Amino acid sequence: MRKLIEYDHLSIDGRMAGDAWWAGQSEVVPNDRHFAYQLRLLSSAVGLVLGRVTYEGFVQTWPTMTGDVADTINSLPKYVASTTLTETTWNAEVLPGDPVEAVARLKEAGDGTLVKYGNGPFSRALVEAGLLDELHLSISPFVAGSGESLLSGLRTTAMDLTSVTDLGNGTVVLAYATRR
Repeated sequence: MRKLIEYDHLSIDGRMAGDAWWAGQSEVVPNDRHFAYQLRLLSSAVGLVLGRVTYEGFVQTWPTMTGDVADTINSLPKYVASTTLTETTWNAEVLPGDPVEAVARLKEAGDGTLVKYGNGPFSRALVEAGLLDELHLSISPFVAGSGESLLSGLRTTAMDLTSVTDLGNGTVVLAYATRR
């Protein structure tokens, strides 16, 4: 069975979206350790899982990028949760039917890892359905002070810390596994 890992960027105060978050995140410059972490995360990936908003943002940026991380992301199949998209590009397909049930089928379809980028209602639905195996939180060195919190509104979900990675620029990645 495939593993589903979500990767998210957060501020110290747990924000993941909003004007203040974007302003703070734009000051965090990725370094070689950040790119090495992404390559390790993607090393066993057989596909990316994206919500519509993340897909639309990524398809505008990633195809124009170069380097090992970009080459890996660009080459992987993308599975997009959307009820409004009818066409995709960039090696992507819209998940058929109910997106949560489609992800469950993807997980059962083989080995390897599905990496999910982005957050929001789709992420919450995957956690609620018990489909998320790991959550990797990249905590950036700033306080946003406002904006949306990650996974707000979820029922209590126990997780175990599996690793802490210092990226060397004030950013750490905390990896958690869902307690089963």
